[in-house]
Amino acid sequence: MAPTGLYQQFSSYFKNTEEDALPPLSLAFAGALSVAYPILYVLPFYLSSTTRPSPTLSRDAPSVIRARIRFVYVSVTLATLATVYILATRANASNLDILRLLGWYPLGIVEVAKSLLLTALLFTGPLFEAAVVESRWKDWIQGRALHESLSSWIGWRNFVAGPVTEEILFRSLLVPLHLLTPLSPTRVVLLTPLYFGIAHVHHFYEFVLTHPHTPWTPSIIRSLFQFTYTTMFGWYATFVFIRTGNVVAVILAHTFCNWAGLPRLWGRVEPGVAIGGPTVRGKEDSGSELGKERRAHWGWSVAYYVLLVTGAVAFQQCLWTLTESPRALAKVV
Repeated sequence: MAPTGLYQQFSSYFKNTEEDALPPLSLAFAGALSVAYPILYVLPFYLSSTTRPSPTLSRDAPSVIRARIRFVYVSVTLATLATVYILATRANASNLDILRLLGWYPLGIVEVAKSLLLTALLFTGPLFEAAVVESRWKDWIQGRALHESLSSWIGWRNFVAGPVTEEILFRSLLVPLHLLTPLSPTRVVLLTPLYFGIAHVHHFYEFVLTHPHTPWTPSIIRSLFQFTYTTMFGWYATFVFIRTGNVVAVILAHTFCNWAGLPRLWGRVEPGVAIGGPTVRGKEDSGSELGKERRAHWGWSVAYYVLLVTGAVAFQQCLWTLTESPRALAKVV
């Protein structure tokens, strides 16, 4: 018997178990929405004086962040309603099918935990530097770091509002629409993150507004760099989303990457706070103590880069294993 639900049709179509299944959406239609949704997300930032930065108004000002968050909540809600309508009318999806395609149901705690572990592997070195070298592990255990991060509007934007709204828009909404076109899942992984990267190019215009005297060349280089790493993260997030069918997994991965930042790729690792507190030295042993500190710094540097490489290798080895799920939206090859 042929599958009747959209989720089953969707899975069977990409697993080639139903040869006569036709994609319900065209690539041009999905592409048009991939342009319209980011515009709907970004354009309000520059239409209002409360959200448009200037040489005297930073994007990090609390009033700007609050106003922008209100706008993106509205934009993502409208895009979600549009997507639900399209899935219901153009693809004849039931309510349960829609929730599954959007990655909202079932929650999948196991998939969330495995995806977060996979992401953390890539940051093994930076986690060692923060926890051990900078002695921040106590703040993590006590929850002080989390409280400090979320107590400011910048933290709320970077770790909550940004990851939630961006992953819903660029993964939960746009990816299923593309998977319902003739485009293969692998090409969806490669293509849709480009919209995510391009959507961040508006930071170039934003930077020019707030730094009018900065030459264009460094501004362009800065924006190209940002486009590169946001696109690379988009590839990873799209891969995880398709493989797990879980939007919470990619939201937490996004939050984790925003919190961790880009890994250090060169330079010596040095502690921001001495482990065990400051050491009181006398004149006679100050030279030997300084030598011990330098050796310790080199030891931390060696440990950091070994863990960075080890984590990257483990990430590559576990990429398919830790993203495997029976709730996968499609088969990526």
